[in-house]
Amino acid sequence: MERFRTRTALLALTAASSLLLTACSGGAASGEGSKAADRHDYSAGQPAPAQSRGAEERDDRREDPDHLSTFALDVDTASYDYARRALADGRLPDPSTVRPEEFVNSFRQDYDRPDGDGFSVTVDGARTDDENWSLVRVGLATRTTQRTGERPPAALTFVIDVSGSMAEPGRLDLAQESLSVMTDRLRDEDSVALVTFSDEAETVLPMTRLDGNRDEIQEAISDLDTQDSTNLGAGVETGYETAVEGLRKGATNRVVLVSDALANTGDTDADTILERIAGERREHGITLFGVGVGSDYGDALMEDLADKGDGHTVYVSGSGEARKVFCEQLPRNIDLTARDAKVQVAFDPGTVEEFRLVGYDNRRVADEDFRDDRVDGGEVGPGHTVTALYAVRTEPGAEGHLATATVRWLDPGTRDPHEETGDLETDSLDDSVWSANRGLRTAATAAYFADALRRVDSDLPDAPRLDELAGHADDLADHTESEEIRRLAEAIETAHRLM
Repeated sequence: MERFRTRTALLALTAASSLLLTACSGGAASGEGSKAADRHDYSAGQPAPAQSRGAEERDDRREDPDHLSTFALDVDTASYDYARRALADGRLPDPSTVRPEEFVNSFRQDYDRPDGDGFSVTVDGARTDDENWSLVRVGLATRTTQRTGERPPAALTFVIDVSGSMAEPGRLDLAQESLSVMTDRLRDEDSVALVTFSDEAETVLPMTRLDGNRDEIQEAISDLDTQDSTNLGAGVETGYETAVEGLRKGATNRVVLVSDALANTGDTDADTILERIAGERREHGITLFGVGVGSDYGDALMEDLADKGDGHTVYVSGSGEARKVFCEQLPRNIDLTARDAKVQVAFDPGTVEEFRLVGYDNRRVADEDFRDDRVDGGEVGPGHTVTALYAVRTEPGAEGHLATATVRWLDPGTRDPHEETGDLETDSLDDSVWSANRGLRTAATAAYFADALRRVDSDLPDAPRLDELAGHADDLADHTESEEIRRLAEAIETAHRLM
């Protein structure tokens, strides 16, 4: 975890500039008596200093003025759903597959939505029982599809794993069922193509409009059958070639990879696979959406492909989840409202002694690259919320400005950059995490659960035991009457029994 170190003499000298963090919507005004005057001018491509390296180096902090956290947005949720699958099978998930940010982002958040494209920014927090420690939540939300009319046409190339391992129930059969239902729900102006791969890859259906061709598409889906080994690299490469051949201007062009990601033939390294289709990705902006299936699942490869392929991943283990991904959530999973989205959180050196970003280990961005639009960020669709959670240690008795969060993204069509900001003051921190609003309590519960499953000493303050966490989750589920939080509580209880 990257941590914050206290303000240095250099910061004290430069703070007299009294300039605020700015964005396209204009800088945020500071309150009377706050520490906001200590903030630097981070506009016009001038990033704040880079994130610091750890509280254990606090003796060296006078030489390091860093107090920023910068990362690319991520809307993956596969880690949480795969962990639930493992627990349902009576086993603890491999700690290497547990990514806390994906646990946190698996739950609905009621952030305000922006009026148009882009993001709203919400920053809040609550105190823990550990002295001077709080949890701070940075929440981002995109518009819903209903607020701006229907989505643009979709041109979807489905790359389906038909290797031998996909014969297990809940793999190819689940993919076929999902694609069949989705085909019935897609609009006439949408198009789909089908590519299969085992030891080799084959285009079984070129890009085909739904209008007048649904029966042909359904037949191609029902004819899918398992074969031999898993040449995932060939599948992705052929999928992108097929997507380029069927490219539609003005449509959302996306490759959807459905696989257990257990590659054992050909290229099995994400970087090598993506390098072979780098030209198609850069020139045409075709993004990759990974859908993981199977009790034995190549989580690391699928996550790597999606992260580096400008996309995201989900994991499905049953018909209900599959229908949700391919039908109910189809617009958010295939459409784009923002490209290369990044977040930079500036913690006020006058009030914050230390901070730790929860998760996002594979999504960190150098602070100086925040406004370098050549550096990859995250791709986000309509209806998404993105949450980042921080453990923050404030200076004893600190009052005033705590942090400013800025999100920067590119318009998917014009590539024009935009920014939006949100602020948090120390007096806005709730008294306790466990009595805070639903969203913050849910995020905290998910983060503590992920931390416990990683089976390492917790970096989060005031970490409860698993049985205590299960109690918090039960209380939250009773209060909210939320089925998704009830499932979280049950997963925590199962993990407690297994541990």
